[in-house]
This record gives sequence, structure tokens and C-alpha cells, in this order.
Amino acid sequence: MLAGVRALRDFIWIGVGLREFSAYPFTLVLGDSKEIETDRTAYASAQEYKEALEALRRNTGVERSKPQRTLESEIIRSEEVLQELTEEILPDPWELNNTARSDVELLFFNRVPKVGSQTFMELLRRLAIRNQFGFHRDAVQRVETIRLAPADQQILASIVSAHTPPASYIKHVCYTNFTRFGYPSPIYVNVVRDPIERVISWYYYVRAPWYYVERKRAFPDLPLPDPAWLKKDFETCVLSGDRECRYIEGETHEGIGDHRRQTLFFCGHEPQCTPFNTAEALQRAKRVVEQQYAVVGVLEDMNSTLLAFERYVPRFFRGALRMYWEELNTFNRINRNAFKPPVSEEVKNIVRANFTREIEFYEFCKQRLHMQLKALRDPAITLPSTPSDRRRLTYDRL
Repeated sequence: MLAGVRALRDFIWIGVGLREFSAYPFTLVLGDSKEIETDRTAYASAQEYKEALEALRRNTGVERSKPQRTLESEIIRSEEVLQELTEEILPDPWELNNTARSDVELLFFNRVPKVGSQTFMELLRRLAIRNQFGFHRDAVQRVETIRLAPADQQILASIVSAHTPPASYIKHVCYTNFTRFGYPSPIYVNVVRDPIERVISWYYYVRAPWYYVERKRAFPDLPLPDPAWLKKDFETCVLSGDRECRYIEGETHEGIGDHRRQTLFFCGHEPQCTPFNTAEALQRAKRVVEQQYAVVGVLEDMNSTLLAFERYVPRFFRGALRMYWEELNTFNRINRNAFKPPVSEEVKNIVRANFTREIEFYEFCKQRLHMQLKALRDPAITLPSTPSDRRRLTYDRL
């Protein structure tokens, strides 16, 4: 009987409580015609009362009929609460629309290399004709400098701001704060790409024969590179530990053909932005995207990118989605490199291990893009999200 009492004690401890059995007195008739009275006053002692309740539990299966709290049920409930929470905190579009914070109808596309920026530039050029705004870009340079000294940043801001609005300006350059130099803030837009695919694309882009034909045509005195360097493939470069393909965290040196730091174009010109794959550069880049950029598109998700451009920057991108798909063959031929061989997943994984924060930034931009479209609450919009996408977005917002 003592074992039965202990079992009842354990049963009560997990939250059932004695009062659940004694709140309404009744007499239970068991299969062997024995009666069990549940009124507490019918028993001479507490011990007899407990023994009676134990018999009630054992013979009626009361415990088995109670809902069981299992790990699986708790996980399911947590997912339901998380979904409800996400729906509650989904922001309004204006909260994610930095277009309204700009001071002038001037679009500044500080394009990241090898993210399809040539395609977007051609699309913007055609949209300028349809939507009636100015289209401007910087001239081809012998040596393209993306990090500028403060004096050169001010010159850039003055050049861009000199164009009559509405106008667009396109240039490979780090994020530049125009208001710091007394100029109105433009509408910032950009595009990102999977960091590993992007660095591979750049590696073969600067080795493509037509690339040097174009460069020699523009700058006849430009020396040609070493043939051995031109023939070096990416996999050999990584597996041999070549300095060009080691991608060391915190490194600031850049050789030719090395555009590893996508975050640099969003972090800015400050010295803290130059070390590769660092936490500070990552956080600065995230903050700038969140506070300054109207839209940062994702090359791998063209539909979402163009739709977000249309909805959040309609003055410049109205009709972009239709134009792109109607003239897809034309856009697909822009800057296509037939000299880029495939790279194995094994080698890509080796490189990924050194691009942790660059990958985090890329994922952050994807989540923000999808959040912007979700905020529109348009049932016609479908997003290529993963099952865990909602969870990551919620935690980021919290």
C-alpha cells in the first residue's frame, strides 16, 4: 500500500492535484462491486483517504485519460506560439521603406562587382527612358578605387548631387554618407550574391580573354598579366594554399582579382571596414543596410528583388519585373563568362569555412528582402523561403 501512496504523491506532484478528485464527492462502484467513496469526511484518517484515491486512479485509468505533456507536444505548441508572435510583430511597409527618408529623387546604386550589376545597370538604363528619369554612371577607370579618402567622398557626393532629379547614378564604390558633407541623402539601392559564387565569378572574370581585350582597348599601355596566372584554376589555387585563395580573417591586403569583401560596399570607407570577415565590419554593414538602403536585392532571387524594387522605389523601377522577363534573352547575355569551369562542392566548402561573416551578411540581406515583401501583406506574393525562415526573421526582429 505504501508504494501506492508514493505513486499518488508523484502523480499529484506533476500537477494533477488532490482537489481534482475531491471537489465533487461521489461513490464509485468498481467491477468487483466494491464501493469507493470520494468524500473526504467519509474516511477516518488521511491515510485511508489517500489509499482510496490510489484505488480510484488504478482502477479507472484517470491518470491515463489526462493529456500528457511530451517534448513533441511542447515543440509543436512552441511553433504555434512563434507563428502567432511573428504575425503580431510583422512591421508595416513604411517601417521598412527607407525611400521616404531620402531628401531628393536621386537613386544611388553603388554596385557590388559580380552580382549581376551589369544586368541591373542595363535594366535601369531602359527604365530611365520609360519612366523619364536621368541615367548616369561613372567612366571606366584604369584603376578602380572603391575606398575613398574623405576629400574624394565629398567630390563624389557633389558630382552625384549635381544631376537634376529625378536621376540615377551608378558606380562601384563603398557606401558613402552624403549628409556628412552637407548634400541631400539619395535613395540607396544595391544587390548581393552568394559570397562563394561571387568570389569564384570574380576569379574567372579577371582571367577571361575578352576582359583584357576590353581593358587594352581602353588603356593601350596596360601591361598583360603573367600567362601562368591566367591559366591557374580556382580549385588548384585553393587546394595548393595559394595566397590569392587563402582568404584569411582580418587580412586587409588585396591583390588583383580579389573582391572577397561584399560587406565593404555597405560598411563604408572607414578603416574598420577593411579587414576581411570581421565582426565589426559585419555589424556596421548590417546597420547601414537597415538604416539607409531602400532595397538590397539578391541575385539568386530575381523575382523578389525586382518586385521589392517596384514596390518600394516605384518612381525608378515601375515596370521592372515585366521588362526583365520580356527581354530575358538580352539580359542573360550580359557579361556571361563562358570561360568559367565548374567548381566542386568540396572546394566550395573549404572556402565557406573562411567566409562565415560574409555568408551571415548575405543571409541577413535575404531575410530583410523577404521581410519587406511579407510586410506588404499581398496574398499574390509568394516567397522561396525555407521552413526555418520565419523563425530567423522573428528572432532578428526581437
